[in-house]
Amino acid sequence: MNAVFPGSFDPITSGHMDVLTRASRIFDHVTVTVMHNARKQGRHLFDLDERLAILREATAHFGNVSVDSFGGLLVDYMRQQQKGIIVRGLRAVSDYEYELQIAHLNRQIGEVETVFIMAATRWSFVSSTMVREIASYGGDISEMVPRASAAALRRKFAEVYEGREAEMRGGQAEAGREA
Repeated sequence: MNAVFPGSFDPITSGHMDVLTRASRIFDHVTVTVMHNARKQGRHLFDLDERLAILREATAHFGNVSVDSFGGLLVDYMRQQQKGIIVRGLRAVSDYEYELQIAHLNRQIGEVETVFIMAATRWSFVSSTMVREIASYGGDISEMVPRASAAALRRKFAEVYEGREAEMRGGQAEAGREA
């Protein structure tokens, strides 16, 4: 049985990877699909091509995972790809309320089923939004995202990271003079 794991993945996080890893053990094949909407252009940190490249690098070690994109209704994509299972990750009750509504709508209009996989507790607080925020200040996000995402975020916020590292080197040099 094949499944689709849809999302914006801006960028993919360790929580996403946790859900994907477990989905890849359940399903014969999982397609990670970046859903994009032309009306939302410019609202993502990474453009579509960047997100696809990050995902391909982050998922390269999976033998049964592929990466794709689609701009439209998820149920239309599912119909085109002849797939009937959607995988969605949940972090908290608030995710469930929203995802339940979407699952019911998808089943109503597209006759597809949704399987929910709870993210591991250690990732329950991690979101792409929070990761982008931390990275925008040069914070350490290395545990919250796969290496491909971390490298892309460091490139995107290179000036911030370089400035922060320079400050830290300056602080270390100052501490050395005081000792």
